[in-house]
Amino acid sequence: MMKNRRGEAALQTLGSVTVGGVTLSTPFLTASGTAGHDVEFASYMPMNKLGATVAKSLFHEEWAGNPAPRVHVARGGMVNAVGLQGPGVVVWVRDSLPKCESLGVTVVASIWGRTIQEYVRAAELLRDAGNRIAAVEVNLSCPNLEGRSGIIAHDADLSGRIISEVCAVTAVPVWAKLSANTDRIIDVAESVVGAGAMSLTLINTILGMQIDVRTGKPTLGNGGGGLSGSAIHPIAVRAVHDVRVAMPSVDIIGVGGVSSGADALEMMMAGANAVQVGTASFANPAATWNIACDAARQARSQGARTWGDIVSVMHRT
Repeated sequence: MMKNRRGEAALQTLGSVTVGGVTLSTPFLTASGTAGHDVEFASYMPMNKLGATVAKSLFHEEWAGNPAPRVHVARGGMVNAVGLQGPGVVVWVRDSLPKCESLGVTVVASIWGRTIQEYVRAAELLRDAGNRIAAVEVNLSCPNLEGRSGIIAHDADLSGRIISEVCAVTAVPVWAKLSANTDRIIDVAESVVGAGAMSLTLINTILGMQIDVRTGKPTLGNGGGGLSGSAIHPIAVRAVHDVRVAMPSVDIIGVGGVSSGADALEMMMAGANAVQVGTASFANPAATWNIACDAARQARSQGARTWGDIVSVMHRT
């Protein structure tokens, strides 16, 4: 408790950041898919003091998700194949968004689709929320291509077209969430930024599979899934670093295996302007707040006066 009080004071001292066209009170956000659709974590941490919460990705209509089991512990993290279950945009705007507003929580909506048309439809439906949301994060990085097993964020041209179409119907800043499951991440990043994305969220889960050796069957009901947690943190740091080198002025939100203040600072030093916390929240629902306070204490102890003193430091030395 004492550490978090010192950390909160350090957070206030380091000040706000502007990322992807949005001013955030701190550069720490919950990651989509790991903090529910609204304020499920409010009893564990002050969600209104975070930079924002990114809601679980929404389809334009209700979506059932994958068969159980959907989550399983893995070495260094977990594997999951939840399948983007959700109530759909209209129900979320009606039921979940007001809960966030009642607590003063800054909200970033996340959308997904299998086709360009489905992404556009979700974005169109979100217009009813107006500026009640701070930004739209377009999830391009789940296995969600129509008719085949693939990831949209592996296709630079398609990713750019989706972002362009979403930007055309969206009144708030658009962010693009990309995948590190491809060697084309720079090409994709350049394509979506050229199409209008104001920030890049790097990265999503890494494709993986886990087999129960007692049964010879996958531990997930859908077979394979996404690996997240500490095991993918070096991959995420490398992705942030490489995109920062290629695109020195783009805004980047780093996500992937952040479980401590040091992990968050590492991500920022690699080039991230802000950080999302995901899988760590499954072990401790207060993880995002604790990590924010821990990172702020460490940053101040290193002499930082603003977060800008930390961001991309490795590229300046």
